[in-house]
Amino acid sequence: MIPIRDIAELEVLYGTPAAPSLRKVADRMTPGYARWIERARFCVLSTVGEGGTDGSPRGDDGPVVRVLDASKLALPDWRGNNRIDSLRNIVADPRVSLMFMVPGSRNVVRVNGAAIVTADAALCASFARDGNAPRSVIVVTIGEIYFQCARAVMRAGLWNSEDQSSGLPTPGDLLAEMTEGEVGGATYDAEWAPRAAKTMW
Repeated sequence: MIPIRDIAELEVLYGTPAAPSLRKVADRMTPGYARWIERARFCVLSTVGEGGTDGSPRGDDGPVVRVLDASKLALPDWRGNNRIDSLRNIVADPRVSLMFMVPGSRNVVRVNGAAIVTADAALCASFARDGNAPRSVIVVTIGEIYFQCARAVMRAGLWNSEDQSSGLPTPGDLLAEMTEGEVGGATYDAEWAPRAAKTMW
């Protein structure tokens, strides 16, 4: 197959975007976008670093980010697997993207900008839950914010009530596959949920 390597060729193929596609973009947090993002409990954080790109799911039982002001968002780094892939990338290259989703909404809101990782004690403490605070917070300076076309969510039927997870390999299955059975399997799956419940924040 022959790749397209010329931007002009790509633009000829797709044509000119309609005016709404361009005019929906803001360079700061607006009241409408703030209301939308404050309803989002889930987002995907995309980063780029020396080792390549990374997409990391982020979630909370309330707003997944805090709007600090019209130009900044704060994303607490709650407990995970300690690989810190996203944090490593941000330290090396501040460019980030956030993709926010709200169950039932066909729209997705995207933020592109630059981030820092901070262990500021007061900021981390402000997110404390049940006596636990995040070890760091990602602060994103907004470059642009806009809503995404709803077609992808509509095509996927993302919020349909049908459970499509039956028959999927479990994390234990995948781990056993990767380690030739040394770790993982049913024992891993059985022990993971209770362990996660104790270390959610």
